[in-house]
Amino acid sequence: MILSKVRRELSAASDEGKRQAGLRYFREEVNLYGISASTVKQIARENYALIKMRPKKDILELCDSLWQSGMMEESFVACMWSERLAGKLTTDDFSMLERWVQNYIGNWASCDTLCNHTIGDFIQKYPEYISELKRWAREDNRWVKRAAAVSLIIPARRGKFLSDIFEIAEILLQDRDDMVQKGYGWMLKEASKPYQKEVFDFVIRHKAVMPRTALRYAIEKMPQDLRKRAMEK
Repeated sequence: MILSKVRRELSAASDEGKRQAGLRYFREEVNLYGISASTVKQIARENYALIKMRPKKDILELCDSLWQSGMMEESFVACMWSERLAGKLTTDDFSMLERWVQNYIGNWASCDTLCNHTIGDFIQKYPEYISELKRWAREDNRWVKRAAAVSLIIPARRGKFLSDIFEIAEILLQDRDDMVQKGYGWMLKEASKPYQKEVFDFVIRHKAVMPRTALRYAIEKMPQDLRKRAMEK
């Protein structure tokens, strides 16, 4: 019943103008209701209050059903609910998180919303699973590869896992997909906040083969003189 309620509320809030704008915004094919982010958050928050006392397993199964719908806003609700469970997740839950990444992500927005928070929180709690991110980085699916990088955005910002961040960046270094390039470039940019010199040295060391898109992302927050040096051919 809670899923039916969520879907009724999403449908009632849908706007055809927003839906058409969203379809033009994303290069890949997406399925949208056409709802503002603030409204989706409100619907997710109000309905989570109705289920928060349920067992974790039940809530994750609800999230799984939302992912299976293929609707972007439903994936956002699933991400917001799973993020609320971050403190309760155990290693037994990784297989479900991975299934969402492998089977249901089809755009950067759903990828980043899940990975920045739910999976990023999981990795900080269980850092031994960074090896799984390195495995993702070697897969063919563009979103799985992007997920490998953007799952470390928050840890990178907090100064964690620098050597692993560099290893994942090296795996993805010459990937030709701009969504992957932007993903690992963003990861490096966040790592540059606590480790500017180390990230700058990494960029200089690899700039001959690093795609310009990734390079620009990586150095975006550095001082102008360093950005200029990094961009020199």
